[in-house]
Amino acid sequence: MPSQLCFFVSIAFSLVMWGIASARYIWPELRVRQRAEALQPLLILHSFRFIGLAFMVPGVVSAELPTAFARSAGYGDLIAAGLALISLVSLRSGAGVFMTWVFNLWGTADLFNAFYQAGHGGLIPGQLGATYFLPTFIVPLLLITHVLAFRILLQPQREFSMRESRNPD
Repeated sequence: MPSQLCFFVSIAFSLVMWGIASARYIWPELRVRQRAEALQPLLILHSFRFIGLAFMVPGVVSAELPTAFARSAGYGDLIAAGLALISLVSLRSGAGVFMTWVFNLWGTADLFNAFYQAGHGGLIPGQLGATYFLPTFIVPLLLITHVLAFRILLQPQREFSMRESRNPD
């Protein structure tokens, strides 16, 4: 199987499996929580996006990795991690929900931009080196958790309160 096909099959399988895991295990836990409490684990996960800086580390990735992709993905992830942290710290305040919207919009756009940069720059999967697991395993989870965060943010706060009172743990 050609490496490009292996790459895309890996991403597709990861999206499907993270989707199933999220639908069965993650969303049922988050949907009954208050907004701030439901967003916390998602923001903590995204606070680790600084790992995307590995795209700019020689020896971790191939020297032939397109520079536009590496810089865009690395710095985009670093900004997303910072926004996730700011959102997490301010979550209990009025600014926290706003910051979470900013983070979620930025983080989602950053991931789509990385896919665009990879395709536009002619990225070959082998150029990713040790970072191959990021787009094939981690990015699908990040995309799905962005969808979950949008779902939480779009639901009225009182709906979470009513669910909480109906399903006490």
